[in-house]
Amino acid sequence: MNRFFRNLIATTAVAIVAPYAAAQNAAAQVKNGEYLATAANCISCHTVPGSAPFTGGVSFSTKFGKIYSTNITPDTETGIGRWTATQFKRAMQEGVDDEGQHLYPAFPYTAFTKISDADVDAIFVYLRSVKPVKYRAPQNDLIFPFNQRAALGEWKSLYLDNKRFVPNAAKPAEWNRGAYLVEALGHCSACHTPRNLMGAERTDMAFTGGTYKDKVRGGQIRNWSAVNLTSAHTGLKTWTVDELAAYLKTGLSPYATTFGPMNEVIMNSTRHLSNADVRAMAVYLKSLPAKEQSPNPKKPNKEDMQLGAEVYSVHCGTCHLPTGKGSIDTGPSMVGNPVVQAEDPASLINVILYGPELPTPAPPAQRMHMEAYADTLDDEEIAALATYLRNTWGNRAAPVDADRVAEQR
Repeated sequence: MNRFFRNLIATTAVAIVAPYAAAQNAAAQVKNGEYLATAANCISCHTVPGSAPFTGGVSFSTKFGKIYSTNITPDTETGIGRWTATQFKRAMQEGVDDEGQHLYPAFPYTAFTKISDADVDAIFVYLRSVKPVKYRAPQNDLIFPFNQRAALGEWKSLYLDNKRFVPNAAKPAEWNRGAYLVEALGHCSACHTPRNLMGAERTDMAFTGGTYKDKVRGGQIRNWSAVNLTSAHTGLKTWTVDELAAYLKTGLSPYATTFGPMNEVIMNSTRHLSNADVRAMAVYLKSLPAKEQSPNPKKPNKEDMQLGAEVYSVHCGTCHLPTGKGSIDTGPSMVGNPVVQAEDPASLINVILYGPELPTPAPPAQRMHMEAYADTLDDEEIAALATYLRNTWGNRAAPVDADRVAEQR
């Protein structure tokens, strides 16, 4: 075969193979971006139940007012269809939109700033591949002066550390992967860290538990508490890596069945991650040094503990057992339970008042369903029960009073 034909064949092969390879690479980037967007749980915050994915309009109630998530479909008028990759990167890492306006930190760019440039690009490619939908979210409803976006520039100068995640060379690859998923993509600190008066995370108390507002059964907005994720006595001390990984993957562990706001985290995000990734997250979380916001809580009085013991015996002991250890078939263990011992008892009170609102589909091997006690027990009884749970079987947490229960009703 002469040189002319050899060159012709080679050129033709390149012309055929190159577009195919490019298409394969593009498809791989979309798939990777979808996985990363799932790890970041973008769909939960940008999708109203029953609406098209990523169209925005989800409301977030804060002490500063109400904020709505935006449309991140590639619609050219109401979404990110006209955005460039650079503009998207600025939004993710700097909290600035396509028009140069500051974004409110209800969008967790304080964590997303740690995501690598390559992963941000992949998420953008994926979002550009979803179906565009024309929908404009309602206007935010914030009190003055928090409705002035310009003030966010000063806020960022104080609280935004605009740096990418840097692996710790002294730690194994699994730990670093878990740190990246927890600290950056998963933005776990957004809920599990207390905030200061300006709504910024208190980094000195990172992962020791936080309070936020969300819906309870019936649709009312109430406080919820996110648990201490450190290895403290009131946190994850008693959990093993395997138990924590299983909870992130299935929503079930000896200490918890997913309920309430955590349903969206597990059902829309962590259960779709690889076994290796959820284990890496568990490895990292279990490595967090023990820290508590109130290491020496106030002691409960004898009368409340006695009433709480009576209420527990009548209404709770059958499923959670007199020992408080529960079982995989009936109810989670109360012993060493971080929900029970949380700094803010809001989630514990909610589950007693309203019952656990379980996800659909429910976790495998689902335990017996717990009933709601709002109509069965009064505020004093629920407060005494919560106090008893928080101070029995080695548990240690501040007592709960009836006024606190009334707030959650």
